[in-house]
Amino acid sequence: MRFAAWKRQLLAAMIGFASSAEALGQKQIISFTSDPDAFQVAGGAISQPQILVSSNEYWGVIRAAGDLAKDFGRVTGTNFTLSNGEVGAGPAAYEYRPITRNYTHYAVSNTQVFNGPEYTDPSAESTVIIAGTLGHSKVLDDLVSAGKLDVADIEGKWEAFTTKIIEEPIAGCAKAVVIAGSDPRGTIFGIYDISEQIGVSPWYWWADVPIKQSKEIYVLPDGKVQGSPSVKYRGFFINDEQPGLSGWVQWNYPDTPYGDGYNADFYSNVFELLLRLRANYLWPALWGTMFEIDDPASQPLADAWEIVLGSSHTEPMMRAQNEFGTFYTNEGLGPWAYNLNNKTIDEYFVYGAQRAKPYARNSLWTMGMRGTGDTAIEGLGVEFIVEMLETLVAHQRTIIEDVLDVEATEVPQLWCLYKEVMSYILQGLTIPEDITLLWADDNWGNVRRVPIDNETSRSGGAGVYYHFDYVGDTRDYKWINTIQLEKTAEQMQLAYEYGADRIWIVNVGDLKPLEIPLSHFLDMAYNINQWNVDGVGNWTLAWATREFGSEYATAITEIMTRFGMFAARRKFELVEPYVYSVINYNEGDAILGQWQGLADDAQAIYDKLDEAHKPAFFEMILHPILGGQIVHQVHIGAAKNMVYANQHRNSANNIIAQVLDRFNADGNLTARWDNLLDGKWRHMLDQTHFGYDGYWQQPMRNVLPAMAYVQTAVSAISGNVGIAIESLNASIPGDDKYHTNSGNTLVLPPLDPYGPVTRWLDVFSRGTRNCDWSAETDLPWVKLTQYKGTVGPDNGTDSRVFVSIDWENAPQVVNDTVANINFSTGCGREGFSNWYGNPIVQLPINLRSIPSNFTSGFVESDEHVAIEGPNYQRIYTPPGVEADSEITYHTLRNYGRTLGGVTLWPMTTPPQTPDSSPALEYDIYLFTNVSKANVTLYLSPTQNYLSDKTPLQFAVSLFPTCANQAAPQVVQFVPESVGADMPAGWARAVGDAVWGLASVHNTTTTWNVAQEGAYTLRVWGLAPSVIVHKIVLDLGGVRTSYLGPPENFLVGRDERGVYKQTSFTG
Repeated sequence: MRFAAWKRQLLAAMIGFASSAEALGQKQIISFTSDPDAFQVAGGAISQPQILVSSNEYWGVIRAAGDLAKDFGRVTGTNFTLSNGEVGAGPAAYEYRPITRNYTHYAVSNTQVFNGPEYTDPSAESTVIIAGTLGHSKVLDDLVSAGKLDVADIEGKWEAFTTKIIEEPIAGCAKAVVIAGSDPRGTIFGIYDISEQIGVSPWYWWADVPIKQSKEIYVLPDGKVQGSPSVKYRGFFINDEQPGLSGWVQWNYPDTPYGDGYNADFYSNVFELLLRLRANYLWPALWGTMFEIDDPASQPLADAWEIVLGSSHTEPMMRAQNEFGTFYTNEGLGPWAYNLNNKTIDEYFVYGAQRAKPYARNSLWTMGMRGTGDTAIEGLGVEFIVEMLETLVAHQRTIIEDVLDVEATEVPQLWCLYKEVMSYILQGLTIPEDITLLWADDNWGNVRRVPIDNETSRSGGAGVYYHFDYVGDTRDYKWINTIQLEKTAEQMQLAYEYGADRIWIVNVGDLKPLEIPLSHFLDMAYNINQWNVDGVGNWTLAWATREFGSEYATAITEIMTRFGMFAARRKFELVEPYVYSVINYNEGDAILGQWQGLADDAQAIYDKLDEAHKPAFFEMILHPILGGQIVHQVHIGAAKNMVYANQHRNSANNIIAQVLDRFNADGNLTARWDNLLDGKWRHMLDQTHFGYDGYWQQPMRNVLPAMAYVQTAVSAISGNVGIAIESLNASIPGDDKYHTNSGNTLVLPPLDPYGPVTRWLDVFSRGTRNCDWSAETDLPWVKLTQYKGTVGPDNGTDSRVFVSIDWENAPQVVNDTVANINFSTGCGREGFSNWYGNPIVQLPINLRSIPSNFTSGFVESDEHVAIEGPNYQRIYTPPGVEADSEITYHTLRNYGRTLGGVTLWPMTTPPQTPDSSPALEYDIYLFTNVSKANVTLYLSPTQNYLSDKTPLQFAVSLFPTCANQAAPQVVQFVPESVGADMPAGWARAVGDAVWGLASVHNTTTTWNVAQEGAYTLRVWGLAPSVIVHKIVLDLGGVRTSYLGPPENFLVGRDERGVYKQTSFTG
């Protein structure tokens, strides 16, 4: 793989973007230097500028304006004042009546109040900002009536705003910046837009991003109009919050009567983050809490802040999951089973509606029902369940109408089609058309369904429930960030293109470790036209610039892009010793090298940052990189230990020491986190991440993988010196289960002019004596990097010897030969026991060449051809298909596990056939004749998003270049889902991050290669999101690995001897 080439393209794409990236993706209206016609709002003649709101404004807008006043103080050192235009005005009050402690019969207690920010007496001459909502701000309405403020671009729209400089907006004020919102959140987003642009990151508290300092602030004259967001409801779900977030909450907030301290003080920080991120929707924490119960102020506070409150897929009718068990089942009021207890459950729903009624303007209702504890309803049969759910939802809608006194069609509702619920659609489940169909991903970031057929015209629209965190099969992933932004962008844009634009909600687990993917997700939801699948690099640059400044933003972007790929190859919790090969293709060492390079680059940036920026950089970038590196060091180290122990190496014990050191480093990294900023985030990263041992649920304590210790007091009976080679677990001299008994020969993988430039062998100690060793080859043009050395307990290291060919002096003929590498030691019989004979390593050499007319394409080596998907030679258009057809292929850069991916385009292209659509065409040259050549595609773990009625397919054709195209083999590679189950092979697909690695996957076609020569390989992705990562043509030589063989030599691109081809990194 060539990271350098992609890096150049990434950086080139971003260079022109950097100058406008200060406020993430927003039109710049703030400057810190004087500009013609700009209006100075801070640092000028006014000693303490004022923000004006109207007394009839929404409380949440007034509160946000108070934040803006403080934000100016954070930036300039001087807070702005806030006024409602009235002398002696007290703080704005939001009145509510909290529920009583009887949670089965609705009742409220006396009125209580949330107070807004303190007001200052009005000062027209000091007023520099006016903020208000159309129809709820007398000042704004007067400006509109006077013709001074044109709101035609925002009026009647959802969450839109305009920001303009207005001359003489009020008596005594010469000029002011006016922020006008179409609705309260539109105004709030306009307010926070200013906050962000003056230097207050949305993550200033949650991720400790330092606030930029400036004494002078100007508003540019052009102003801006911000239309409605791309997605109407945008938010996140706090879930799987134990032990991390809940441990931190225990440390920082007093317990509530029913559990950890998830109170209104905690949620006020969550609400502020949501709004600063231009989001509006929340599913509160689920497992150990009851949002509306734990603190009766929380639900009204959400409404006051203008947060749209919902409840998760398993919590219908605005009631927390734990409420029924706590106040109903535990009190003898029956089970959570509608077929057995419908009267009580209906009453339970009535209470939820009554409790939410005062806050209905900012409520989004979850409908339907699942089993107890986020499980499926069991034991009733699908037909009965479908009928029961239709009855249940009809009752829920009647309850909403009766309690809220409105038509159900006027109340926003969703039904989350999660897991087994999605299958009920196929069984005839009828859902009222005004209810939003909230399609779910597979919990691993792959959208299971998009709206199809008549679903696209439903008045309720559609949305997506997505995951950055999950507890369940195949294994939990909930420790730290492992999200590849490019994958998120591809899947969410796919859903959006098909009409899923009503609701985007993402499971963020503990929230804290997922700042980056959450920001990206919500920014896409706010403006997908700007942050589409091709905008990830620009988004990352903008994010890095906002959080850390422009000086290091490009370097940080490159670091984050690499991290996204490295982490997404396999969730950290699923990395185990068996995953990456430590004997084939140098895979394990290449992985460790990549992580080391990434850690070095991140550490270098960290060391250069000023002290104020270091905590944020550590939390969001350096810590996950160091954590990911350690995970791989431990597991790859453990794999090496087991191989070395089977080879009886002394160094197996050294590996144990190294792994223990890395394991302790993991503990120290957590301690470093806990001590950061005087313990601000202590316990947030208590999540265990070692020791899953084949089980899906989190281990109770971090535990090392199994390793083996070699006895050091006695030498191996085969002698003090051993030999092992690349591609084999075997060692010589001596017996083991990996080669013939008493055999003294090991055979390296071959070398040829178009393959890897080296192979390796190890000479090592497996005894108590220091021994000299020497090696010689029987062909003078076969070269070793080392011909002699010493190994032993005093030496402490093994000798890795690289074998290469001096091709200039090799015979210029076409044939196959074998070189013998013979070994001897200075220890006599104690070096190599004479019971087994002196060891010999053989190297097959393929002396071969390609014809001069093969000028572009991949060349077989080691009986295989491996190709990165994006590196096709051309796009082939079948006869009869118009050359100017808009259907083509699109490369997703930095996508997947190694380089990128290629997919059919545009995203809404309907399923195709090989006769109707273009193909990716690869030129290859093959030397090996074989009747069963297997072409395996590594494909994204996509689901049948158009339903199992329209399964995803690809097609392949392999044929001699001079011949007619062989009939394409069309393959359905995603099996059908059965009931609540995922497709067969899904667990391996999401664990491996590709379809195609497991034997149960159907991504291989078989072909007859009858003769040497040039061949054409055509690959059709017959629908969008059939994303080709890699192609492996196996002629009998492919060995086991996780990422597949390194990409083969490409004529016209690679230079012999320069492209090493010894690992996937090139």
